[in-house]
Amino acid sequence: MSGEALDGTLVLAVGYDGSAFSGFAAQPGRRTVAGELVRALETLLRREVDLTCAGRTDSGVHALGQVVSVPVTRAELALPGRRVMGSLTALVPDDVSIRGAYRAAPGFSARFDALSRTYRYRISNGPVRPVMAWDWSWWVRRPLDLDAMRAGARLFLGEHDFASLCKAESAVGKPTCRNVMACDVRETEEYGEPLVAIDVRGNAFLHSMVRTMAGTLVEVGAGRREPSWVGEVIEARDRSCAGPCAPAKGLAFMRVEYAPGTLEPWEVSSSDR
Repeated sequence: MSGEALDGTLVLAVGYDGSAFSGFAAQPGRRTVAGELVRALETLLRREVDLTCAGRTDSGVHALGQVVSVPVTRAELALPGRRVMGSLTALVPDDVSIRGAYRAAPGFSARFDALSRTYRYRISNGPVRPVMAWDWSWWVRRPLDLDAMRAGARLFLGEHDFASLCKAESAVGKPTCRNVMACDVRETEEYGEPLVAIDVRGNAFLHSMVRTMAGTLVEVGAGRREPSWVGEVIEARDRSCAGPCAPAKGLAFMRVEYAPGTLEPWEVSSSDR
């Protein structure tokens, strides 16, 4: 950093196809989203960077609205917007997309300043194998009762101890209470293929929590459990009581919300047009 003060924060909206990544977080000897972003940012800024993300995703999980933040100097804040976007787009691999660049105040954290995070879990439901959605959804052949799934989903709402819905070893000695603000189950269509979308918004999520919520709701939709069972799962605080953890490829990190006025677009200067 050559002693320069950190006068602001570069914030990036990032998307990625998680199929070929070992998750977001950097891991020695593994290809990760953080590893690719750090490499690109260090090339652009010509120094080491301290990268923070809004939420770490597991291996195989995708994103359309991941957010990352990096403290920057006054000189770096003056970089032209076209250079920031163009350079980073050229420096990251084809399965990563730089979807937007923003400025924030010094000390901003993509993780700790987030008010909520939204995930979508996609299910291809029916006897016909999906084509375009194959890499982005869980193919469930048995017909699903969406009304029953919606009734079960309502029991997730509010603040609960979600120990039953997360990876057991990741919860040891850590708080497992989270606030689920919305959990909707609806029919949708992408590329002409019908899908079931489970949209979940919360203040934060535990390891594999959304995927286990999806697997639990599929147990209800398939008729193997009653909707009220979801409440029993939550009360049990025991991972063995919940449904299966749904496949990673069906999950996408959709967006993050921050307080109004927190982020300012990294505008293109007049000399950059």
